[in-house]
Amino acid sequence: MVWVRDTGLTIRMFATMALLALVYLAFLSFLYAYGVNITFIAVFAGLFLFLQYYYSDKLVLLASGARIVSESEAPELHAIVRRLAANAGLPMPRVAIVDTPVPNAFATGRNPKNAVVAVTTGLLRTLNAEEIEAVLGHELSHIKNRDVMVLTIASFISTIAWFIMRWAMFMGMWGYGDRRENNLGPLAIFVISAVVWFVSFLLIRALSRYREFAADAGSALLTRNPKALISALLKISGRMDRVSSDAKKEVEGLNAFFIIPAISGESLLSLFSTHPPIEKRIERLEKLSRELGLY
Repeated sequence: MVWVRDTGLTIRMFATMALLALVYLAFLSFLYAYGVNITFIAVFAGLFLFLQYYYSDKLVLLASGARIVSESEAPELHAIVRRLAANAGLPMPRVAIVDTPVPNAFATGRNPKNAVVAVTTGLLRTLNAEEIEAVLGHELSHIKNRDVMVLTIASFISTIAWFIMRWAMFMGMWGYGDRRENNLGPLAIFVISAVVWFVSFLLIRALSRYREFAADAGSALLTRNPKALISALLKISGRMDRVSSDAKKEVEGLNAFFIIPAISGESLLSLFSTHPPIEKRIERLEKLSRELGLY
C-alpha cells in the first residue's frame, strides 16, 4: 500500500514544530543569559521522559486496566489487526481489551515492535465490524507515524520549563536568590518559564490535533473505507453523551491516547483538547473520500 501524505497537514505540523523550536531556543537563551545551570534539571527531565517513553506501553496498560488478549480469546479482533498491520507494513502489535462502558480505543508503545492496540468493551458493543476496523486503522496509523516518539521529543524542553518553573517558585518562596534585587532573579525565571511552558503546551496540543487528522487519513487509506470511520466517530461521540460522568472520569487520564476524548462535564480538558472537533474530522474524511473516488 502506498502511504499518501497530506502535504498541507505536513506543512502545518512542521510549522508547529518550528514554532516550538523557536520558543525553546529563546527560552534556553534567556536561561543562559541569567546564568542558570540547568544541567541537573535537563538530565532529570530527560530521564523522566525517557522512562515515560520507554515504558509507555506498560504505563498506559496499567493506568487503563487493559488486559492483553490472545488470539484464541479474541480471534476476530486479532484477524482485523493482523490484516491492517500487514497492509501498513507493521509488525503485529499486541491486542488488549479494557473493560469499561466508555466506547474508545487507543494505541501505545515506543515503536512498532513494542506497540499495543487496545479497544474497550463499550466500543465492541457500539460499533459493527467495519467501524471497528476503521477505528483500528486509525490507531495503527498512530503507530505507523510514530506519534508517541514525536510528541515525547516535542515535550522535552516544555518539561524542562515546567521543572524550572517549580524550582523558581520554590526559590522565591524560601527567599533564595539575590536579596539586593528583591529576588527579581527567581521571579523573572518563574514568569518566563511559565510563559514558555504555557505556549509550548498550546503548540503541542495543536501538534497533537494535527496527528489525529493524519491518523484519520491513515485509516481511510488502510481500509479504503472512510465512511466507516465517519460512522464510527459519530457513534462513539453520540454514545459518549450517554455514558455516566463517573465512568468517563475513570479513564479521563487517557484522553490524549483515545480516538475521541472521554471528557466529563467538569473537566478543563475540553478547553485545551488534544483532538480536533468531530465536525472538522468528518469534513476532512469526506474530502479525502472524494479525492480517492470512494464517496
